[in-house]
Amino acid sequence: MVAAIRDTIAEEMARDERVIVLGEDVGRNGGVFRATDGLLDRFGDTRVVDMPISESAIVGASVGLSVAGLVPVTEIQFAGFSLQAYHQLVGQLARLRYRSRGTLHCQVTVRAPYGGGVRTPEHHADSVEAPYAHTPGLKVVVPSTAADAKGMLASAVRDPDPVLFLEPIPLYRHARDDVPEGEHLVELGRARVVREPEDAVVVAWGAMVPIACDAADVLAERRGAVVGVVDLRTLAPLDVETLAAVAERAGRVVVVHEAPLTAGYGAEVVATIQEEAFYSLEAPIRRVAGYDLPAPVPLVEDWCRPDTARVVAALEASLDA
Repeated sequence: MVAAIRDTIAEEMARDERVIVLGEDVGRNGGVFRATDGLLDRFGDTRVVDMPISESAIVGASVGLSVAGLVPVTEIQFAGFSLQAYHQLVGQLARLRYRSRGTLHCQVTVRAPYGGGVRTPEHHADSVEAPYAHTPGLKVVVPSTAADAKGMLASAVRDPDPVLFLEPIPLYRHARDDVPEGEHLVELGRARVVREPEDAVVVAWGAMVPIACDAADVLAERRGAVVGVVDLRTLAPLDVETLAAVAERAGRVVVVHEAPLTAGYGAEVVATIQEEAFYSLEAPIRRVAGYDLPAPVPLVEDWCRPDTARVVAALEASLDA
């Protein structure tokens, strides 16, 4: 996935000279995960800019650069640090089109590694998608495959509105799949049905998608159940049509996310399915999520994150209901 992201940024910079990259250590060091490695040598320091350690300045500068006609691809080193730029993201970037009555827009893609699974320190493993999905005017994207990372990042860069592009840290080097060469665009706002459901369906995004697939394999072997998996891919706007269709087909739904349970984005997914497919449900919708705790220290990180066993338990409870 990290190679797909790096190549896509380079392709978009070569395609459109207005595209620039800015963030902490994105130039000389090539980014903390090397997602921007080599871009400085290829495009120079006027298009790949190392910024101070100030997330508010990074996003604030992106707003101004966009209004001036450039297309920033902005990196926040870890999504947990985006809270330092919350006003710029929510109060400025997301609502500039609204407050200018449509005369201005912010063609900005804010990239941010997020989530646990690689033993990072405090604030580095936070899953903070919910408050941003709650923000009108801001699109929120989470890829789970290398091919989707390429296709959705290219679509995000070309989108006239701001996009928060969350990159699951464990998948940077674990998500390995065939990536189309040349131009590859994936429409934002469309979920992906990874496995068609019959008996139940798991709805997930980001690093939870492979875990959902593993749980489906366990249920197939243990009970002969055909469990579908849906990768939301885009949290805002939400693909309500696909959600309703798979819920109607399966009748039993489990929603999985890494962020804490209370007021997590899974609650929005549950509410949407309840509204759109209530009469097709054969059991209560269940959620598997992180516990209501700050992201824990590395030694107990695996205990807090949803795993295959927890998803399997939720599926079995749903099938037995």
